[in-house]
Amino acid sequence: MSRARIVLWLSLSLRSARSFSRARFMEGQPQGPPNPAAMENGTEPCGEERPPEVQETTVTEGAAKIVFPSANEVFYNPVQEFNRDLTCAVITEFARIQLGAKGIQIKVPGEKDLQKVVVDLSEQEEDKAEVKEGANLAPGDQPRTAAVRDICEEGLRVLEGLAASGLRSIRFALEVPGLRSVVANDASARAVDLMHRNVQLNDVAHLVQPSQADARMLMYQHQKASERFDVIDLDPYGSPAPFLDAAVQAVSEGGLLCVTCTDMAVLAGNSGETCYSKYGAMALKSRACHEMALRIVLHSLDLHANCYQRFVVPLLSISADFYVRIFVRVFTGQAKVKASASKQALVFQCVGCGAFHLQRLGKASGASGGRVKFSAACGPPVAPECEHCGQRHQLGGPMWAEPLHDLDFVGRVLEAVSANPGRFHTAERIRGVLSVVAEELLDVPLYYTLDQLSSTIHCSTPRLLQLRSALLHAGFRVSLSHACKNAVKTDAPSSALWDIMRCWEKECPVKRERLSETSPAFRILSVEPRLQANFTIRDDANPSSRQRGLKRFQANPEANWGPRPRARPRGKAAGEAVEERRKLLQNKRKEPDEDLAQRAAHLKTFPCKRFKEGTCQRGEQCCYSHSPLTPKATAEATPTDCPEAPDQNPLGPGAAAGPGED
Repeated sequence: MSRARIVLWLSLSLRSARSFSRARFMEGQPQGPPNPAAMENGTEPCGEERPPEVQETTVTEGAAKIVFPSANEVFYNPVQEFNRDLTCAVITEFARIQLGAKGIQIKVPGEKDLQKVVVDLSEQEEDKAEVKEGANLAPGDQPRTAAVRDICEEGLRVLEGLAASGLRSIRFALEVPGLRSVVANDASARAVDLMHRNVQLNDVAHLVQPSQADARMLMYQHQKASERFDVIDLDPYGSPAPFLDAAVQAVSEGGLLCVTCTDMAVLAGNSGETCYSKYGAMALKSRACHEMALRIVLHSLDLHANCYQRFVVPLLSISADFYVRIFVRVFTGQAKVKASASKQALVFQCVGCGAFHLQRLGKASGASGGRVKFSAACGPPVAPECEHCGQRHQLGGPMWAEPLHDLDFVGRVLEAVSANPGRFHTAERIRGVLSVVAEELLDVPLYYTLDQLSSTIHCSTPRLLQLRSALLHAGFRVSLSHACKNAVKTDAPSSALWDIMRCWEKECPVKRERLSETSPAFRILSVEPRLQANFTIRDDANPSSRQRGLKRFQANPEANWGPRPRARPRGKAAGEAVEERRKLLQNKRKEPDEDLAQRAAHLKTFPCKRFKEGTCQRGEQCCYSHSPLTPKATAEATPTDCPEAPDQNPLGPGAAAGPGED
């Protein structure tokens, strides 16, 4: 028999044996159609069977009440309640603007009663006012109103592309007036089944329509102008980059696009090449990384919109907890799209002192006849070496260099939340964050931090009010940033800022002899300041939100908070094993505490470098070995310095034994 026939005979024999074994194994197994398990925010539904008994939990948030599986089959993170509350507040004000132009007034629960208390009218005066208003209106000219739970024929069409359990969509139907329909979409069959149950539980089936589809394909199918959505909400697990191209096409003219990004490690500069592949920009590691993350996402949104002759106008951009949340309106206009290049900028950041400079990609200038001429910008704005410390620059971006917020819109949302605090559970935090947002300098991208400035020159840290007062005395503007607690956002050039820090160092001098001549601190302090700083506290140095004691910066909302694990088919219950694993993985790179005796014995195995140079005067008190060095020991261990003896404080003099003060 030939070799080919032998191979064919063997393959047929193995195939028949495998089929026979599979048939014997399937005997006695329960048969039936598989129930797809949920994969949160996935693009392909899974076909595995569900566990026969699934425990469920009832979750109440806002006005909604949903049934949620205890197993991690459908994604839900209670920490993002602030995100959902803020979204409801923003969409409510957006609906007030959009429907107000059509002559429709919206009724927000709790607002009317509060307005009566503020006006403080008596019952008789209220009756007279109602009669007077009714006398001027014909029976058919009564003002049209839109309330929650009701369908408004001229209202907003809302799409939640990655709905998971449907909690957000149900809250829209129960808390936001003036809606025409809400499409709650998810690619997971298990999630859609759960949405159907929750929609029936909250009695909003007339408003909320569950949908099972790929979010990208669903948005691509609504590119036609008459079929677009007025509001699109994208809150994926991780990056929203795969959905942005479809989203900017499916939102209506002047519509609202809400985007959440939870991949902050990528946006904050830990993986610049990954950030470029997702958002088309290089992220840098800096103290202003959270604001840079907002600007990188805005750049990506505007870049996607420009492909279709559209552009974005930011309404509100928030960095909170472990994510960023962005609200933009999308418009169409070829002339406005031409100005998009002048709205983007590259960032030159010094690796030594952290000073940064922005370089716009385009330039807009006036021409004859009132026209605007667009051209390439000239640069770079920096020399090959930093003018302050002589170090090199890193190049990041492009990023959005225009304002992050619309202060008029932010004021509307802030006023509505302040007048009706019982509407949201996180109303106090919303009020505090929006108050800081309203105080930010809109035309100043990025910021410095107090600890960054002081640690660069190794001096003590000035108080926030002292540094702010010095900048105000020098004639510059300064503000806080909602993205960082100790941020200093100012229009002062970096040279003026370092002059102020030089003046501060003269009041709290550092030991110059300990500084290396090539260090940024030595080079900065070797220059005499041209600006004489005045650190006298000014009244206007303390911002209003700080004086009122608002809840501006949220503490950790719960233990082990942060991004939750991705939903998995037949997900495990969030029991004690999951909590123990979370605690185990925290600080996994931190070395375990050693016994002092073991540490001393371990250090004695290394030769002392100062003893070799003949400068170590500690003798037996030295923690390193003073025995004669062998070539092998010299090659294996070369300590750089001689620390304190083992009986001394291992942290060193002046080291903090606990977390720093606020």
